[in-house]
Amino acid sequence: MAHIPFLKKTTLLLFFLSFVNAVSAQNIQLSGEATASVITCGTGNESYSLFGHTAIRIKDSVNFVDAVYNYGAFDFSTPNFVPKFAKGDLQYFAVVNRYTDFISQYAYDRRSVEEQELQIPLELKQQLFENLNTSLASGESHYTYKFIDKNCTSMVVDLINKTLGNIVITKKTDTELTYRTILYPYFNHHFYEKLGTSIIFGTKVDEPGTKLFLPIELQKSLAVTTYKNKALAPENKTILNFEPSHPFSWWNNIYTYLIFTALLVILNKRMIHLSFFTIMGFLGLFFIFMGFYSNHLELANNYNVLLFNPALLVLAVFYSLKNKVWSYRLAVFNLISIGIYVVILLNKVHLFIVLPLVVTSVYFLIQLILKKRAVPKIK
Repeated sequence: MAHIPFLKKTTLLLFFLSFVNAVSAQNIQLSGEATASVITCGTGNESYSLFGHTAIRIKDSVNFVDAVYNYGAFDFSTPNFVPKFAKGDLQYFAVVNRYTDFISQYAYDRRSVEEQELQIPLELKQQLFENLNTSLASGESHYTYKFIDKNCTSMVVDLINKTLGNIVITKKTDTELTYRTILYPYFNHHFYEKLGTSIIFGTKVDEPGTKLFLPIELQKSLAVTTYKNKALAPENKTILNFEPSHPFSWWNNIYTYLIFTALLVILNKRMIHLSFFTIMGFLGLFFIFMGFYSNHLELANNYNVLLFNPALLVLAVFYSLKNKVWSYRLAVFNLISIGIYVVILLNKVHLFIVLPLVVTSVYFLIQLILKKRAVPKIK
């Protein structure tokens, strides 16, 4: 799942070398000493490395082959990189690295690496080797990245299953958990990334997580997968072992979030109300836009707009015009929306992370409602 960014020249060079290596490897016949294995890399602290990484290693000392096939490369200098990523049109591709270079990079980044050797006959190792090289040489290794449906892990699963001639590797563990629940712990120590993904993801991530899309999930499933009544990858070998480290951030933590929302409630000024409603409303519009604009299905049908309600923009307008009748009506409408939202969230893992925003919204809306009720009626 981790994706390795490259500068443009480096990307082109690596892709060219990968292509040349793939072409030159087409005629290599692996020896009886050859091994094929799945590499699982630990998580990092960069946004593209939060979920770890999956790759395939082919080793044959007789033929001086020791290569790692990595389907997680992308070019950071791609024109319109951010819009393409948001749209779901960003192209990822595979590169092949020397094993020593691959391991050196992860050692430098202090990320753990583990290996599971596939217990398959030589002819299938040869077939996997050829499938990998054909993929690189033909351009099949280019694919449009999808967060759950198409990434470095799913590409590895598809290639191995293709080689085995059947859908052998499937999700074996945690299938009763939702994608949201599975993903949530990966954002520990990255608070605002956790908050951001919690509120921008829609209903798709609340489905049971039956697809293999995370490196650790693949590692767990491989350990209990059988092929022709034998364990496919019974042993897990540790190549690099590092204790996870998380750099301290004075702002990216729950405390700044709680302090900020608490200050909003304590200061409790009219301009704060207007600013809060306006920002929440614009965020809701953004979520709706992304749900229709993006090909990432994870962003569609986002019920978080019940909290980040675009109707808050209309409320802000009437509130700024001091129209108490419509301010009251819209405050009641948004309060009902939040009530529905809380009911939906009762069994969701991100309930508590959005709770401060819920409380702040409810507090401001109730104040508006009470102000309307406090106005004496003229007979």
